[in-house]
Amino acid sequence: MKQILNRLFEHQYLNRDEAKEILTKMAAGEYNESQIAAFISVFLMRSINIEEFFGFRDALMNLCTDVTPLQKYDPVDIVGTGGDNKNTFNISTLSCFVVASAGYKVAKHGNYGATSVSGASNVMEKHGVKFTSDVSLLEKSLDQTNIAYLHAPLFNEAMKVVAPVRKALGVRTFFNMLGPVVNPIKPKRNILGVFNLKMSRLYYYIYQNTECDYTVVHSLDGYDEISLTDNFKVVSKLGENIYSPEDIGLERCKPIELDGGKTQDEASKIFDDVLNNEATIAQKNVVLANSAFAIQNINPFLSIEQCIQQAREALESGKTKETFVKFLNLNS
Repeated sequence: MKQILNRLFEHQYLNRDEAKEILTKMAAGEYNESQIAAFISVFLMRSINIEEFFGFRDALMNLCTDVTPLQKYDPVDIVGTGGDNKNTFNISTLSCFVVASAGYKVAKHGNYGATSVSGASNVMEKHGVKFTSDVSLLEKSLDQTNIAYLHAPLFNEAMKVVAPVRKALGVRTFFNMLGPVVNPIKPKRNILGVFNLKMSRLYYYIYQNTECDYTVVHSLDGYDEISLTDNFKVVSKLGENIYSPEDIGLERCKPIELDGGKTQDEASKIFDDVLNNEATIAQKNVVLANSAFAIQNINPFLSIEQCIQQAREALESGKTKETFVKFLNLNS
């Protein structure tokens, strides 16, 4: 590691094989936390290049638990890279349950929050969810509730090893970038929120080299999801478009209206308010917007207005709450 760090400090780059080897050794426990922190810090000071990204991804995919039997469900994953420093409530996680309650299969790959109060795993755990890597249990959840939750560290040793370092650093790292593309199910449908346009272009390039039906979203004021606080860009196989909130029939909102709170309890209450259809208009609308683009990814022949209506009906009718309760009964 000393040799690698010296190279990186001299502004050199890793090739794909080197990046793969380093992350593989990291997962095997060959580096201590100080070395891992130093390595991660390099990529806080300069951008990761495409060869390094693919190498890291190769390592994580080789190391991940085999859950390929779940591919037959053709689920969608809705995920943000995180690291936008906006501390929003659990928008993508709620969107997953809305989409599932609208009748679509969802495989949510998530983790504890590293840069926000509540990541997907935080809010799941707060509600009593017991994480599992048992394929039969995950399949049962998909069968009966349309959704399975995959807690990232259970499926990849590297994610588990670096978790304490990421939490201690408390800033965006390249693992934020990798998380969305290392779902062990390898879903063919992905809704990915990114925190800047440069990341949007990177993932666009990555997804072009796969068979995925992808939708990459970015709010132009820096959110890694459709925030409705500004115009937002959507990149998919259908092309690139910039929308305003008004274009899709939803009200523009203010950043403070999306705040996720200062504690796990506050974050959990917002989550419950949305499920119970007791949330503010802004909170509900932002979940509907992200859910709608996920539905359109699955049904590209539907207009975004039709997709919003499907999401709204699922949430306001109580179907989303019912789905979440069933999910808890199976996964707690």
